[in-house]
Amino acid sequence: MIEVVASMARGPVFLAGEVMECLITFTNPISHLSTSASSEMLAWASAQIHCQFHASESRVALPAQGTKQDVQAESDTVLIPSRGEGGQCMLDTPPKILFCDLRLDPGESRTYSYSEVVPNDGPPSFRGQSVKYVYKLTIGCQRVSSPIKLLRVPFRVLVLHGMPEPPFPQDEEVAPSNPFLEEEEGGRRDDRPLERALDMLTITSRRCPHLFNITNMRGKVAKFCIFKTVYRLGEDIIGTFDFSEGDIPCIQYSVSLQSEEEIQQGYQRRPGQSISVTGHGRHLESCLHTASTHFSLPVPLNVTPGFSTDIVTLRWRLHFEFVTSREPMESHNVLQNQPEVTVWTGAEHVDYFIVYPFIQNPQESIALSHD
Repeated sequence: MIEVVASMARGPVFLAGEVMECLITFTNPISHLSTSASSEMLAWASAQIHCQFHASESRVALPAQGTKQDVQAESDTVLIPSRGEGGQCMLDTPPKILFCDLRLDPGESRTYSYSEVVPNDGPPSFRGQSVKYVYKLTIGCQRVSSPIKLLRVPFRVLVLHGMPEPPFPQDEEVAPSNPFLEEEEGGRRDDRPLERALDMLTITSRRCPHLFNITNMRGKVAKFCIFKTVYRLGEDIIGTFDFSEGDIPCIQYSVSLQSEEEIQQGYQRRPGQSISVTGHGRHLESCLHTASTHFSLPVPLNVTPGFSTDIVTLRWRLHFEFVTSREPMESHNVLQNQPEVTVWTGAEHVDYFIVYPFIQNPQESIALSHD
């Protein structure tokens, strides 16, 4: 029996185009004190990255593919990383041989280093209601005259759209240098995909307020302000409401962070197929007689940023719901120098509307417009 352990030093999350580094250790766990101890002989071992695609048969219509043989003979020495898995292999990297003809004595172990560039032409890791894109590092090894054994290590890939290309490498003799900075091996610091991605994320984090008027058929409800429209994973989406200039009393509002998963028209199982919507957080607040308020919704760290492929498109949105009163609500103002204590009791019955932005309602509709 051979024990195989794979360790990713920098964790299981990578950017597309980044170099993955993994240490793979092969160990013969039989103690040398055992009477039945014997050496183990491995013919070869290799590793490669592949992306597996899974689709819901009830929502996605994929083109028919010919039948393929998924049974691997015991004497076969070809590594098929997706062997035994459902779905389709979207892309894979060329396999890299780790060793050939390795002998391990009882208690002995050998460690090999594997490095590969994560493909930048593939989709990001995504687990949706209709499709899934799953990345795995597959390690295969084989004893002499024995079937191939596979070890699959899942990891996550993030695709950052709009990231600038690396600068053209300059010749060392004419490249400007700073004697006060230590040069790093393998190129300059800003040439790395991770550093360029951090620079881009810093740019997208700049704030620029966006103002919207929230109105319905009877008038203005509130003014909504959001400070930016591009957010990073783990960041808080913060928005404010100003009800002081509204013509219609707002009793309650809610804001939900949602993702839309839309199958491209050519792959839809039914014409006019609905979009799958998933909620990732909700803020609910009563706001009657409130002049201004705000909400904060965190973007989860385990979600996938918006992307688009030939099969599916993922978008993100904020969904609003407002409960407004049909009749004017009497406001109760408390004087600053009023000596007596004033107690205000809420109305026992309120005739109200429930309105939703971007959805046409037969009785009432609401719209967002730039201020």
